[in-house]
Amino acid sequence: MGQDRALERFQKFSPPKFLGGPDPERVERWLETMINIFAALNYAEDRQVQFAIFQFEGPARVWWYVIGAKWEREGTAWTWVNFVREFNEKYLPPIVQEKRQDDFIKFRQGTLSVSEYETQFTKLSKFAPKLLSMEQRRVRRFVQELNVEIHEALAAAQINTFTEVLEKAQSIEIARVQVRAFHAKRRGVPGGSQGQGQDDLAISPCKVGRGDGGRQISGTPKEITPSGASSGKGQARGASQGGQTSAPRVSCGKTNHTEDDCWRKA
Repeated sequence: MGQDRALERFQKFSPPKFLGGPDPERVERWLETMINIFAALNYAEDRQVQFAIFQFEGPARVWWYVIGAKWEREGTAWTWVNFVREFNEKYLPPIVQEKRQDDFIKFRQGTLSVSEYETQFTKLSKFAPKLLSMEQRRVRRFVQELNVEIHEALAAAQINTFTEVLEKAQSIEIARVQVRAFHAKRRGVPGGSQGQGQDDLAISPCKVGRGDGGRQISGTPKEITPSGASSGKGQARGASQGGQTSAPRVSCGKTNHTEDDCWRKA
């Protein structure tokens, strides 16, 4: 493939420009973007270096003029490994890399999902190659810093690769989320133990005194009159239980006339 055609394909990915600067996050992000683009294009290493340099501007381009001249003098091969080494020495110096290594050592899953934890774990692990020199060490470290419930579930599992441990951890996470959702749904079903007690209190019928024969009246309970008053004890003569005054009974036993007008008296 010709150089022009290769450059055109590269630019279709909209690679970002790089000016340099002390921000390690921006430096890492730019380098990761370049790595991802070249992984898709599958270009030779010398072409990868040339196209990465093509994105330099300002101070970064001035810096590369010095490095390029040094490579010419020393006969350094234009490989991606050599480019990354020079790039990291300039923009990710040892003090920054040591800070990143400390971040990795202290890194825990916390509130992250397993997928988010794996992404950050992989990103920071680049700064601690001695701690993860073997696949088994990487797996062990990954499991150790997972949250306790997932860590314990993986403790007895036979795991040999990082891909395998990631899949198992994600499966455990999904299962636990489903269990929590199931129990939460059960607690929220109407008619549960808490709701049942409140409903019974709201609609249960009340019993009134003996004057009503013990029958039940639905709806809101009426005020209960003290037992002495409900039986008529202690009330003035001629007063009904409801508190209304009735005419006194006369000789004939009727209440629609007075004693003086009663025919029995006559």
